[in-house]
Amino acid sequence: MLRVLIFSADIGEGHDLPARVIRDALLARRPDAEVTILDALDSAGPGARFVVRNGAEFLLGRLPWLFDAEYWLLTRFPPTRWLGRRLAELLGRKGLLRTIAELRPDVVVSTYPGATDVLGGTRRRGELAVPLIAVITDLSALQYWAHPGCDAHLVIHPESAEEVRKIAGPDAVVEHVRGLTSPVFERELDPAGARAALELPARAPIVVVSGGGWGIGDLRGAVSAALMTAPGVHVVVLCGRNARVQASLEGAFAGEPRVRVMGFTDRMGDVLSAADVLVHSTAGLTVFEAIVCGVRVISYGWGVGHIRNNNRAYRRFGLADVVEGAGELPGAIARDLASPRRPDAAYARLPAAADRILAFAAAGAGLEAGHRPRSAEHAAPGEHQQEPQHQ
Repeated sequence: MLRVLIFSADIGEGHDLPARVIRDALLARRPDAEVTILDALDSAGPGARFVVRNGAEFLLGRLPWLFDAEYWLLTRFPPTRWLGRRLAELLGRKGLLRTIAELRPDVVVSTYPGATDVLGGTRRRGELAVPLIAVITDLSALQYWAHPGCDAHLVIHPESAEEVRKIAGPDAVVEHVRGLTSPVFERELDPAGARAALELPARAPIVVVSGGGWGIGDLRGAVSAALMTAPGVHVVVLCGRNARVQASLEGAFAGEPRVRVMGFTDRMGDVLSAADVLVHSTAGLTVFEAIVCGVRVISYGWGVGHIRNNNRAYRRFGLADVVEGAGELPGAIARDLASPRRPDAAYARLPAAADRILAFAAAGAGLEAGHRPRSAEHAAPGEHQQEPQHQ
């Protein structure tokens, strides 16, 4: 039996969603396989969960300035970067390796950078005997997403390849793939059908405001800015799993029929198919999904830590507008509403992540004479098939 172990983490949908999509795609191809998804923080132990999960949620929602300072220390200041890595290994290495030993997978896949960093070290030292695949769903700030010990890095943005190789080495395998988010984004868009399904106006401009899985950032300011751009604009605001923010926004816009407040949704395909512009605070998969749909993207509302680095990359590659202040947002939304949609038609033709993982799993099981599979299509910067965003 072929066994695949996927490590994720309950820190926003950017890690859990790819894990679920990969599992479903693997089982569709190999119904006889055993595919297990585990929370890396649970496997690492209670210390790791308390320090990482609980600490991150508090800092992200309440003390973003402290999160920013912590991120700088862990990524830019060598002494604390070294201490952070040692602490991560101390908290997580034994638990992760114990889990792997118990389940005996043929390949390990990591969608969570904390697990990737720890397991990359074990793979490089020979403590992990099976292939390790890193799944990368951010554009930039990849210090922990990539590692020299990984056998391959699967990326959603081909522009990420340059940074991955700076971290993991010039010979690192980097593959631009589909299949790390919902399969709905591999199909032809139906904006009219999506609007009808969501009971949104057929012809009005639609702006989606999103705070990611944790509903963070200046969502109220973004909604207000969108409403200012034109009398007919309708706004869908996504609060993720943040019930406090959802209740606050429902109260603030209770008398405004042009605003729809939603919590966590598994209908992002419909939401983004219906949208003309996305205003998003936390980078990651939602921005990528919008790019695939041809929706114009504005990054706004929470530019700290890794988001700041991703914003620089959005500007560099022309993938999204980046707005620093609330006063600039109405003009940016108006400009993007005037721009035509240009879906990424090439996305559906990319190699599937599940196929690449199965190739490594076969090698891990010794079914291909134990050799390391070579990349069928290495990513190169600039392969996105759409026009640059306004800067």
